Amino acid sequence: MSDAHKLYKRHFASAEESQEAIARLQDHESYKLAFADNDFLMQDDLRHVRLQLEYLKPQLVLEQHGVKATIVVFGSARFLSPEQAKKNLQLAEQALVKQPQDKSCQQAVKQAKRDSKNSDYYLASQHFSQLVTEHSNKHQDSALMIISGGGPGVMEAANRGAMAAGGESIGLNIVLPKEQHPNPYITPHFCFQFHYFAIRKMHFLQRARALVAFPGGFGTLDELFETLTLIQTNKAERVPVILYDKAFWQRLINFDMLAEEGLISPQDLELIQFADTPEHAWQLIYDYYQLGQTQPE
Repeated sequence: MSDAHKLYKRHFASAEESQEAIARLQDHESYKLAFADNDFLMQDDLRHVRLQLEYLKPQLVLEQHGVKATIVVFGSARFLSPEQAKKNLQLAEQALVKQPQDKSCQQAVKQAKRDSKNSDYYLASQHFSQLVTEHSNKHQDSALMIISGGGPGVMEAANRGAMAAGGESIGLNIVLPKEQHPNPYITPHFCFQFHYFAIRKMHFLQRARALVAFPGGFGTLDELFETLTLIQTNKAERVPVILYDKAFWQRLINFDMLAEEGLISPQDLELIQFADTPEHAWQLIYDYYQLGQTQPE
């Protein structure tokens, strides 16, 4: 080893070296290094440590890769891709032909038709993310990375669109009773797993420069209203919050009534924008940040 290498050699032994040094000496639980003792770390008293670790792991990875600005895409995990929806409908109709009086077959066709219609949202999420990523590939000075919940449906479509455009994207998965598997379109080194919803939410919004919410259930509504609350209370800076499919959202939530009843200020309605096409959703973000003088690609 040269003198220069000796000069900059690590001064203290690494955690790995310490762990290796004691590995053969004692098997008792009490002798394990604290950070290498899973039973110790899983205790209730160590919850604050686990919260910190769960925050730090994605934080360090994203910082190391220079990820500074993201667009969050939310929406139902239950929406199918057009390919899968079409296949399911064909199978359901074939079964109904064989058993036309069977109520379960009739219900299956009804559900498959609904899924086929809703697959338009999957396609829209995919196209929107592709538009964002294509821009980011060409303009590194205003690059925005797609971030999703990492699962199926709208989340999968968002990551898929980024991959189709030749870019990277982030997936923040969460451990659920019915395990949510990461979709195959997330960039592998940006595929994270969370136990705590609160920490996952922090990472959704920490770098968010916009949020696009497609139709969804409780999870989508939870994330949407958390974002709006943070902006309304000035706990977070204002960013575009775009609801995709105005007719759906106005049917689901009477935002105007909240203002009319004095439950929110009339100005709070300005925190929400609506879009009915992927191009319009991207245009709203593009214009908000004045990303260029020409129309976005």
